[in-house]
Amino acid sequence: MKSKYMTGLREIFIRACAAFMVLSGVSSLATAAPDVSNPVAVEAFVDGVVYPTMRMNHSPSGVVAVMKGGEIIFSKGYGYIDVEKRTPVDPATSLFRPGSISKLFTWVSVMQMVEQGKLDLDVDVNRYLKTFQLKDSWPGQPVTLRHILTHTAGFEDGFLGYLIIDDPTRIVPLSESLASHQPVRVNAPGEHTAYSNWGTALAGLIVANVSGLEFNAYIQKNIFDVLGMRHSSFVEPLPPALDVNMAKAYDYEAGKYIEKNYEIVSNFGPAGAAAASAHDMVLFARALMNGGADGDKRILKPETLQQMLDEGFAHDDRVRGMGLGFLKRRFGPDGFNNFGHDGATTKFLSHFGMSLKEDVMLFSSFSGPGARQVHEAFVQGFYDEFFPREVPALTPPADFADRAQRYAGTYHSWRNNFSKMEAIFRPMGEMKVVPMPDNTLLIGEKRYVEVEKNLFRQTDDYARVAFQENDQGEVTGFVLDGLGVMQFFRPSMSETMAFNGILVGLSVVLFVGILLRLAYQWTPYRALQGRTKTLYHATLMVAAANILFLVFCGLGVSGGLSELMHGVPGLLKFSLIFPLLATLAALYHLYQSVQLWRQADGSSLWARLRYNIVTVSALFMVWFYASWNLLGFQYFS
Repeated sequence: MKSKYMTGLREIFIRACAAFMVLSGVSSLATAAPDVSNPVAVEAFVDGVVYPTMRMNHSPSGVVAVMKGGEIIFSKGYGYIDVEKRTPVDPATSLFRPGSISKLFTWVSVMQMVEQGKLDLDVDVNRYLKTFQLKDSWPGQPVTLRHILTHTAGFEDGFLGYLIIDDPTRIVPLSESLASHQPVRVNAPGEHTAYSNWGTALAGLIVANVSGLEFNAYIQKNIFDVLGMRHSSFVEPLPPALDVNMAKAYDYEAGKYIEKNYEIVSNFGPAGAAAASAHDMVLFARALMNGGADGDKRILKPETLQQMLDEGFAHDDRVRGMGLGFLKRRFGPDGFNNFGHDGATTKFLSHFGMSLKEDVMLFSSFSGPGARQVHEAFVQGFYDEFFPREVPALTPPADFADRAQRYAGTYHSWRNNFSKMEAIFRPMGEMKVVPMPDNTLLIGEKRYVEVEKNLFRQTDDYARVAFQENDQGEVTGFVLDGLGVMQFFRPSMSETMAFNGILVGLSVVLFVGILLRLAYQWTPYRALQGRTKTLYHATLMVAAANILFLVFCGLGVSGGLSELMHGVPGLLKFSLIFPLLATLAALYHLYQSVQLWRQADGSSLWARLRYNIVTVSALFMVWFYASWNLLGFQYFS
């Protein structure tokens, strides 16, 4: 193993070489971007970003591979696949979890069977299902594979308790999992984009049903074996021969890495169960960038691959939409035409991007709690370095202020849950659009300038946002350029974080005040008599039930996203008792409040009004629970 001293000397040497190349004119960095086909320049940049960001953000392992002209220009592992054993990452053999990049293998398998005439993209998918059927939510408008490949089937999304697990004994057959977790179709097919893991898994099940092979076996035989991807698998847990090279999943606690169980996506495997080495991803990319073949190893016909790369669905022709499974994104200059996918599990974050015009591919994957920070610093930084954008400045229209307010407001993504208790998480991901004094729009954290009606361009990039309107000319939503699967809509005011947060916050203050008052005014409480005392009992029940829900719900979700995916925490299940009790208490309080007004018992007008305020707060909380599916036990078990 190399010493830290030798490693430091190596880094200094690489950077010195890069500087020499600049000064000698080998690479004209002073006037142009560094050459991505120059391995020294690539390594100098990648090392300069990855090493410090991994250390700073506690990412124990990472890997980067760059292909240009069909050849690996650069590949390198960072950190350790096993921290305790200090086993270094090897880009040729070390496996990482690419998450949703796995979907590309699923889409290729679907299109292979379309080539063979065994699948039709435009017929009802129920034709291919054996053990269950999609519910006929929109009569006369069946879901097709084309809808699934473009994420326009209309499915709601979900994850709570089942998407990623860590217990192999919970693995069930794919058909059983999909049948028991069938989502509600909240939109008619072909109307709105909403990214769907369930839909992708359904496509994988269809491949299995029609091919007669288990999905994992199909991918192994028809893609991995064909391309020679010997360090890749959809099998979970991994076979021992591959598991020894798997980058372990870690959290970082109290100054040290804590090993976590292997993340299992088998119950929705086609959506994200793959594990693969960087060099294997290069083999896959080479085939995708060469008309579906790597030499004589073919996985798709050129025309089929082109069909996948063509526009499959777009809400607006002025922004990039979806291919058949492929995301089309803006990382480099206008016309860069990057296609591919990103992917995440709870412990890994990966990028897989290709450009036919530049004949370049970038794959990266990082692990641990800091994976996102490393990913965000590196991926965009790489494209900025080697494919810089010279973005022409735009002058905002002088009269934009006259119409800015029609775009202002809060928006939610269609990729959300609507029918189960996890709908409560929807406002947490809302996007705000705010008109700015300089006649730009602030969308999220980026500023945009109007360039056409309902079309905006980022001030410092080519990325665009297209707003949509209804027949009355009212703005109803927008779609982000290059992220056609992220369509946003205007929710009602009652669905926003601000509305719910303010009213729930006020109710909590009131309920806590009631309980504190009891603690500090115990003697006056004991002196109460008649209906006033009965009503005070009802008030205490309302306050206690609502506060206890918030306490136990908070404790139930405190384990974070990973725990919520693995299973519904016991405390979260227990917390759902209290909205039911709160509802009964609210109705009882309403009854007693009405009786207090009807039957004079000497109580003051202020006392009666005070109890009415409690009634209103209690009924608001009932509405809150009902609106967000918190009345009852509405989750997948």
